[in-house]
Amino acid sequence: MKRIAWITLWCVLLVLVLAGIGTAMYATYAMKPTEADGKEVRFTVPSGYGSGRIANILEQNGLIRDARVFRYYLIYKKEGGRFKAGEYAMTPGMELDEIIDTLNAGGTTREEGLRFTIPEGMTVLQIADKLEELPGGFDREAFLAYAENKQEFASVKWASDIPDDARLRHRLEGYLFPETYEMKLESTAPDIVKRMVAELDKKLARLPADWPDMLKQRGLTFHQLLTVASLIEREVVHDEERPLVASVIYNRMKIGMKLQIDATIQYVLDKPKEKLYEKDLLIDSPYNTYKISGLPPGPIASPSLQSIEAALYPQETNYLFYVTKGDGSQKHAFAETYDQHLKNKADSQKR
Repeated sequence: MKRIAWITLWCVLLVLVLAGIGTAMYATYAMKPTEADGKEVRFTVPSGYGSGRIANILEQNGLIRDARVFRYYLIYKKEGGRFKAGEYAMTPGMELDEIIDTLNAGGTTREEGLRFTIPEGMTVLQIADKLEELPGGFDREAFLAYAENKQEFASVKWASDIPDDARLRHRLEGYLFPETYEMKLESTAPDIVKRMVAELDKKLARLPADWPDMLKQRGLTFHQLLTVASLIEREVVHDEERPLVASVIYNRMKIGMKLQIDATIQYVLDKPKEKLYEKDLLIDSPYNTYKISGLPPGPIASPSLQSIEAALYPQETNYLFYVTKGDGSQKHAFAETYDQHLKNKADSQKR
């Protein structure tokens, strides 16, 4: 009898051990993140819900593997009492502690809206084309029409100073600040134009406090400053070269030398070419800086704050020329004399 009792006892112990091992293995599995698929899951935690009911919501949405194991984990971590009601957005694959932190913080989701990025150097037409890709049937023509409406911006700082010049291709060219925007889903074309114009004024506040004084010292209007900045933006890739190109522009203007900036030709063409030809330089346009003296009637693109700052604070040089290097760096070789410029051009073509 004793032998049978010992065998029975050992069998029971073995079953308990195996059950414990199985439970531990399952708990380990259940505490692993669910399979990540990159898709955001949105769900609501109603007011008054305890951690147990919230765990069920998480399991139903594929965010945890087992609600019961999650509740035991909460007890172990002494968590669950601070979970907040609200709207949440989580993604499968999150660690349990990350889910807990989000529920404690009350990571409510923001109202669905429009998010778009306007890169530096875009023209009004290019901006309209990009916005046309937005969901909800964005009205491209309404955007372009509103961007030409003088009366709508008569009281807006800076935009109200745009000259009444019939030569301007697009009235707000250069005044729509390049930035990443987040707006309400129902935003209209006028809403977007107003927001982008307001952003310009907001960004100008980041410039050194004396910038209006520098503008007066250079004898420029704000419209002319923005025009210079747009030329810099379209010509330069590397930030450190912006003040250098600015100096070339001002040095040429000072002696009455034509600016001869290729980007102004590209602006007239609307659709940029990979390479300009001699015939392109003969285009009859007030923006063609190969034919006109001084600045074009207005900006040719939306400049970055760095280009605006370079136009205000150019590097003091005697440079009158620059050419793109042939090493693929998109940097420029600068020269004070035409002979040196010809040498730089020859060097760039050797590579």
